[in-house]
Amino acid sequence: MTVNTMIPVARPWMDEQEAEAARRAILSGWVTQGPEVAAFEREFTEAVGASHACAVSSCTTALHVALAALGVGLGDEVITVSHSFIATSNAIRYCGATPVFVDIDPATLNIDPALVEAAFTPKTKAILAVHQLGMPCDLVSLTSIAARRHVPLIEDAACAIGSAIEWEGEWHRIGRPHGAVACFSFHPRKLLSTGDGGMLTTNDAQLDRSFRLLRQHGMSVPDAVRHASDTVIFESYPIVGYNYRMTDIQAAIGREQLKRLPAIVARRRELAARYQDALQSIDGVIVPREPRWARTNWQSYAIRVGAWINQQTLMQRMLDAGIATRRGVMNVHKEPSYPAGTWRAASGLTQSEDAQHTAVVLPLYHQLTEEDQDRVTRTLAAVIRDL
Repeated sequence: MTVNTMIPVARPWMDEQEAEAARRAILSGWVTQGPEVAAFEREFTEAVGASHACAVSSCTTALHVALAALGVGLGDEVITVSHSFIATSNAIRYCGATPVFVDIDPATLNIDPALVEAAFTPKTKAILAVHQLGMPCDLVSLTSIAARRHVPLIEDAACAIGSAIEWEGEWHRIGRPHGAVACFSFHPRKLLSTGDGGMLTTNDAQLDRSFRLLRQHGMSVPDAVRHASDTVIFESYPIVGYNYRMTDIQAAIGREQLKRLPAIVARRRELAARYQDALQSIDGVIVPREPRWARTNWQSYAIRVGAWINQQTLMQRMLDAGIATRRGVMNVHKEPSYPAGTWRAASGLTQSEDAQHTAVVLPLYHQLTEEDQDRVTRTLAAVIRDL
């Protein structure tokens, strides 16, 4: 009997190039935030079309730094979605603020712009929109609302490196901020990974200066400047900051990963198109679609299944067949760490709740072979037939 090898849901694309980059940083003698981080930041701005990029230890810390730099604090409210990884709301609560949840558009799994204005109160300090699973938000609508209401728009772009939107007739990469700031993740589930890590991009030089103070304890003089000086410099600490630095080892790996990004996006879009063709005729499966103004990186390929299909049973049978899947995006307001009083909802969250229970993420990564992808689609069709 042939035993099928396990097909994971995700896998980072790394090889000797990343290993050599890490070795280079290690042997340089400078392994914490230093010249590799500075180079990674420069190259990242070029890749996404931003004026400034600031590397940090994770996307969670990027979100926290963004909110803090924009003045979000105790008693404030931030409009966002419950339908996101818990880090989005956690960053708001780190600031002492309250997340105000808006339901999603079921077609994109992103915040529904039509519901945002109803969530505003005098306490609203910002809008935090998530490009869920790499699918771009409707930034045209959201930036209009933010400008009209005089609040900053923060993009949780954790999953969206390589995605793009159509903006005034041109395609712009996510990370060329149309709001105040965009925040990225380099976790291994993402297209570009440094093991862990994050990045903030902005076109506001003052915000970028604030990010850099906050990520390193509020230190007035960066290490690189102090160490390169031929005179003694004493730093000061004008604000309370955090230890949110990226290491040079991570940044060296990130620079190599950034070179791979065009190929990774192209391959994922090719594989997503194959999924689309194979799955759209299966009864009980709804395939994801891009809006005409969006180009997703397909960080994750999440199908929706009919209400008559038990999500957990489906996933277990796929796992039994050697194929890993993941549940659709969580809802923060359903978690025990978010009891009543720690959040507010401007309206019902029925679309968010339905998506959590009907979305299933299928394997998708650069090295996925067409043979393995066909095995995923065949197995999915067979499991659904038997349910």
